Amino acid sequence: MDFFYNAPERVVDEVIDGLARIAPIKRSAPAHGVRVVVDRDWDKSRVAVLSGGGAGHEPAHAGFVGAGMLAGAIAGDVFTSPSVEAVLAAIRATCGEAGCLLVIKNYTGDRLNFGLAAERAAREGYRVRSVIVADDIALPDAQQKRGLAGTVLVHKIAGHYAAAGADLDTVADIAQRVCDGLCSIGLSLSSCTLPGHAIDRRTAELGLGIHNEPGVREVDPDDAGDAMQLVLDPLLAALAERSDDTSPLIVMLNNLGSCATQEMGVLLNELLARLPAERVAHVVAPAPVMTSLDMHGFSVTLLAAEDDFVEALKSPVAATAWPGLYQPREIETFDVELSVRADEPVGERDSAREQRIEQIVQHLIESRDELDALDAKAGDGDTGTTFAAGARAIGEALSAGALSSGDEARLAYELGEILARDMGGSSGVLLSILCTATGAALAEGSDWPAALARGIERMQHYGGATQGDRTLLDALIPAVEALAEGHDLTAAAQAARDGADATRAMTHAGAGRSAYVPENALRDLTDPGAEAIARVWERLAEG
Repeated sequence: MDFFYNAPERVVDEVIDGLARIAPIKRSAPAHGVRVVVDRDWDKSRVAVLSGGGAGHEPAHAGFVGAGMLAGAIAGDVFTSPSVEAVLAAIRATCGEAGCLLVIKNYTGDRLNFGLAAERAAREGYRVRSVIVADDIALPDAQQKRGLAGTVLVHKIAGHYAAAGADLDTVADIAQRVCDGLCSIGLSLSSCTLPGHAIDRRTAELGLGIHNEPGVREVDPDDAGDAMQLVLDPLLAALAERSDDTSPLIVMLNNLGSCATQEMGVLLNELLARLPAERVAHVVAPAPVMTSLDMHGFSVTLLAAEDDFVEALKSPVAATAWPGLYQPREIETFDVELSVRADEPVGERDSAREQRIEQIVQHLIESRDELDALDAKAGDGDTGTTFAAGARAIGEALSAGALSSGDEARLAYELGEILARDMGGSSGVLLSILCTATGAALAEGSDWPAALARGIERMQHYGGATQGDRTLLDALIPAVEALAEGHDLTAAAQAARDGADATRAMTHAGAGRSAYVPENALRDLTDPGAEAIARVWERLAEG
């Protein structure tokens, strides 16, 4: 399966049912054949703000039903306007003497169905006003500009004033002011896929619609910053055409469906970095507010930060999908106290030992791709990169003459500090513990085998692994034991190699990332950490 759907024809109802299990809403009975969602606590004493349209834009529109926003929402099938009867049913369910406001996106189906429902409701005695949202600026010459994510700001502002007890004309007038001031445009790296349809992606486009309509042109952004600039240029140009005003703005960043949280964070940073700081008064937190199924893209909406708009956007709501309003600020930084003793003079030097360290460093850097490939067969493919990063950092310290190579205990401490800071991953921390504890033992007068054994014991204490758990210890422990028994480096290197090779027969890992991998993925596969340690010992023996 490609998507977590059941039957395509049940998607809309199942989405509404899922929301109804946690949100302050209730839905029309499925037997009625229409999909109307209303505020569970609505009492018809205030102006009812209603919105809706085709499904596929979740959380819009049902996710914005609740005290302080919408009194109700009407859903059609995916990308299909709800029927006149459905809209009329929502009006009857929510509209009292105060009347109701229909928020309509500028699509033909929505305008016709909501419009006819409004006329029929008026004949039944309901007071109804409507506003048309047409915030898309991608097609500047189009007479029918589309309604996009800016619609959600209309929901929030109109809903606030309705909840505060404003009359219908006041709510409708402020909603119209919002509609008149909105500017939105989207960019997507790929189009969306309708439930039950085959995946057929288009390439990156600027100015595409939320119903999978093609964009105004294909684009090929180099990175997130380039993509954001492609969006901001027409937005700011559209604002400039409307007015010479350079007053502060409300900015909303909308996830069109499948952008990762990390992508949205990067895009937000680019958005705020590229807009003049004095122009950004408030930001609606980056979130999916009006999506297009799984479209991999985003849209940006700009609105003048008028005082009454800001007041309305700040007010609390019960609707589950409203992401909140924030005031941007400059990035604050502070200095941290690191363990690097940059001002402490380097201890004694030993050229022969430095030459041996340099050989190990180069060997690990050269082994990066092989170790990554080995790790990729059962892990995330970064063991070689991790060891190479640690080796490179040691090499840089060596080149700078910053290692006390002639003082064994101090050298071990320094290596531990470098690995903790620059190697990363659990391997970096574990090897730093090894070096730090080994240095402490050497400072107390232990020889290298005993000191390394102390380091291994501390590694096991904190890491929880033992020999046989399919980790780097399977190569390290045999090598140190060989030294403790009086053997030379050649024998220690052979013991490390035998230990690493033995992991090929281990199909169960007791620690590390391999512990979460199925046994069949580990069969006849050398543990990459053990392989890296074996290569270190082999190069030590060669020196």
